[in-house]
Amino acid sequence: MTALSPRSDGALYDGLVLGATLATLDGDRGYGEIADAALAWRDGRLAYVGARSGLPGAPQSLAAKVIQARGWITPGLVDCHTHLVFAGDRAREFELRLQGASYEEIARAGGGIVSSVRATREASDGELLRQSLPRARALLEDGATTVEIKSGYGLDLENERKMLRTARAIGRELGLGVRTTYLAAHALPPEYAGRSGDYIDAVCAWMPRLHEEGLIDAVDAFCEGIGFSPEQTRRVFETARELGLPVKLHADQLSDLGGGGLAAAFDGLSADHVEHTSLDSVRAMAERGTVAVLLPGAFHVLRETKLPPLDAFREHGVAMAVATDCNPGTSPLLSLRQAMQLACTHFRLTPEEALRGATVHAARALGYADRGVLRVGAQADFVQWDIGHPSELCYWLGGRLARRVYAGGLQVAGDA
Repeated sequence: MTALSPRSDGALYDGLVLGATLATLDGDRGYGEIADAALAWRDGRLAYVGARSGLPGAPQSLAAKVIQARGWITPGLVDCHTHLVFAGDRAREFELRLQGASYEEIARAGGGIVSSVRATREASDGELLRQSLPRARALLEDGATTVEIKSGYGLDLENERKMLRTARAIGRELGLGVRTTYLAAHALPPEYAGRSGDYIDAVCAWMPRLHEEGLIDAVDAFCEGIGFSPEQTRRVFETARELGLPVKLHADQLSDLGGGGLAAAFDGLSADHVEHTSLDSVRAMAERGTVAVLLPGAFHVLRETKLPPLDAFREHGVAMAVATDCNPGTSPLLSLRQAMQLACTHFRLTPEEALRGATVHAARALGYADRGVLRVGAQADFVQWDIGHPSELCYWLGGRLARRVYAGGLQVAGDA
């Protein structure tokens, strides 16, 4: 990194945090622990990451703002799979599932995704933002500084546009990093009943228009028996490739349709859910660097029993991310830290694996190389936690652990 010139006030850094222990996650294994550390940033980027004793001068002379801290500092968490923009809720479906109805039965009876589509279409832009902001704020206050937000409850051009605009507005409102994903191939809207091929034509036709408006960062699809076929998914991905847009996929959640392999064939950023992913797909994902995104919230709410092929992912070196899948029906989860805990409990991830899954690997699942790690040159996204060890992030069920949350060097949540 180029040597810094002093600011106009003579300070080298915009801000400097002293005294906490860092979990840099810089390296392939371990927490990257640095005790009695210093963390400095300039122009939204980390400029010093190391021991306090290694600072190039007296701390008070180095930064415009010096903060004394305790506990641990980690990179800002990255929630790489959410559907947090929607209107209404589906609490009644939660009751129905507890009474024995399956996810497929609810969907085929007009519930599920389609019920959220109705509510989202009826909401104005302002109302959709009003309902969605508290969910994003909850994630932020629990340490998530970057969040992926999918469309997919509009299912027509105007309402998909409305969802993507709302996602962008959330980022501006909260100072949160937002990555938008176009998921019009989420479900078949009622007006296209029996005409899934025509609907996929429409999904592909809308994509260039929304991309030209700067609303799409990536493209996703729900490849499943109750969603869209591999062939239809391939058509969506071919359109994305023509536009230079990266892809990711709801893959192999309820059955093995080769979704993991399909995502890999298009150099997909990630294959998400992956409970039924085959060994062939695991190998393909490993070859292409496609991240496996684990979504233990949906696994928990749906009371699933089929585990993802975790040992195969480890054996073949497939990076495993962890995300909330925050959505109104199958994962109404408002804490990425809780998703990490569920990943440890249900999937037997270690706390280190879960933390890497919600930082380094989650960033990779969004195509980012400049976050999810504390390293000079990375974005200055970090969280000060009131903990004695990083394993506590997965140990505690609920509660407030994040003391301060910073995004781009600006405090966006926590104590004043």
